[in-house]
Amino acid sequence: MRLLTILSLFILQTATAQQVFLRVSTPTKNQNTVTAAKQYIAGLTCKTCTVTMNGNEIKVWPTGAFAVELKLQLGDTSFLLQAVNEKGAKETQRIFYKYQLPEKEKALTTNTVAYWRIDPQGDLLLKPGDKLKMTAKALPGAVVQLENGTKFIELPVKDSNGVKGVYQLEYVVKPNDDLFTAKPSKLKLMVWAEGNDPVEASSKNSFATMPENGLLLQTKGKIPYILLGLGEDRLGGTKMGYVDSLVKLKAVSKVGDKYCVQLSKNRQAYIEEEHVTVLAQNYTATSITGNMRVWGDSSFDYVTLALTERLAYQTFQQVNPATITVDVFGATSNTNWITQMSSINEIANVTYNQLDEDIFRINIQLKNQQHWGHSIYYNGNTLVVRVKRKPKSLLLKDLVIAVDAGHGGTNKGAFGLTGAMEKDMTLAISKELQFALEAEGASVITTRLKDTTYDNHDRYTFYKEKNPDLLLSIHLNSSADPVTTKGVSTYYKHIGYRSLTQTILRRMLAMGLGEYGNVGNFNFILNGYTEFPNVLVETLFISNPEDEMNVLTPAYRKQMADAIVQGIKDWLELTEKQE
Repeated sequence: MRLLTILSLFILQTATAQQVFLRVSTPTKNQNTVTAAKQYIAGLTCKTCTVTMNGNEIKVWPTGAFAVELKLQLGDTSFLLQAVNEKGAKETQRIFYKYQLPEKEKALTTNTVAYWRIDPQGDLLLKPGDKLKMTAKALPGAVVQLENGTKFIELPVKDSNGVKGVYQLEYVVKPNDDLFTAKPSKLKLMVWAEGNDPVEASSKNSFATMPENGLLLQTKGKIPYILLGLGEDRLGGTKMGYVDSLVKLKAVSKVGDKYCVQLSKNRQAYIEEEHVTVLAQNYTATSITGNMRVWGDSSFDYVTLALTERLAYQTFQQVNPATITVDVFGATSNTNWITQMSSINEIANVTYNQLDEDIFRINIQLKNQQHWGHSIYYNGNTLVVRVKRKPKSLLLKDLVIAVDAGHGGTNKGAFGLTGAMEKDMTLAISKELQFALEAEGASVITTRLKDTTYDNHDRYTFYKEKNPDLLLSIHLNSSADPVTTKGVSTYYKHIGYRSLTQTILRRMLAMGLGEYGNVGNFNFILNGYTEFPNVLVETLFISNPEDEMNVLTPAYRKQMADAIVQGIKDWLELTEKQE
């Protein structure tokens, strides 16, 4: 019996010793060639293990996560990682880095076209005056031209990073341009180099001319939006703002899937083709302004402007004093008075001016210092600005607050070194936040209480229909730097809502979190609302081992939720004092 007991203990100890593991997530490969000295090694081991790198112990967090920054020397370097558990069992992995400086571009020695870049990129519909910036690389000293004979200029080496054979051309589209037709087609580039046969290259994209009078578009869908330009990032292009459906727009050109629209004589913008219908008729939508009225009902204040067409508009907030500004494009003033009714509650005064010959500006000054929200839509061809009033009570128990847990379902979000998923952590924090708010008596609405997929556009329309007093969007941040980048940040798009993001950030920083900042003009879809105050809270960096450890701790999540609630209460108290 004693022998059996000893044998059982030995087997148990051996099994425990075999639990050692070493999982490197950064880098993803054992062999790595890089062009920057700063690199990282990060991963996961057993919670009681120690990890050494080339014999030097590195910090292992209680979760088992580890991360270390490297400063490589030129050439080859290897790093031997070894994890050892309490019983002495080991697991090793060797990581190789080859650090070399970026290879300098060299002149061509063979008769070919290395590249031909045309900006803007994409299939284009062009109008006279449009500019195409073209850059090509061929043999030095060659003649490079388009099929209509327009020649490129070879750049001096001082303007081409020391490389010979780089050619440029800025092509301005002319009326009745012989390079383009109404039918989309690819362009051809011709290269003649001395002692070589001619070489041709075709453009990647197709080009055509826009109809002489452009195209008349009409917005469609639930949330069409207009873009300021062609730039892109992970959040999409910078939005000028959302507009109502059935708004008329004049397209003058097209880049890829984006129409360039002429908002006014001196203003252009872009809209994606999925948000518009091309109409059979073709004219430029304009309107003189008619009757202008300011009034209120039992819930909202309103400003209405009579037009003959649904025109595009842009709105923005101003502070000190709190003002809503609306620019209506294509509108010319024929309004000679404003009727203002005593039923208004939130609006102090309304003025208008002709900002440009075809831009009509409405200024709505508010009585209170805090913006509580406004929406813009059409009722027939009448433009309506609906202004939200300050809640009768600024106690949490009398407010409706939306809490949005970011990601969910198939949209997993970012990952931590332990494998923790952002979608799970946002839901856990949001539930704590919901409990904390409801404990204060607040009514809470949310899109998800479990792991379900919820598209951001569906979230946007859901909250717009619910029209809460304010919205809290909960996310976790992530970075390629798992060592030094960490902490909390809050985000807003509209300046009238910044104060809410500041008070929440201050309370979270008081927990001892690192600061990643208060970020404005943020292009996130749930920051796009003008209808109610909103804040995106990037609570922690799930990519950082310490931050991830904290967010995996239930008590810490509760502490964060309590800090957010206290930040809201601070904001409400501040707002009450300002009024």
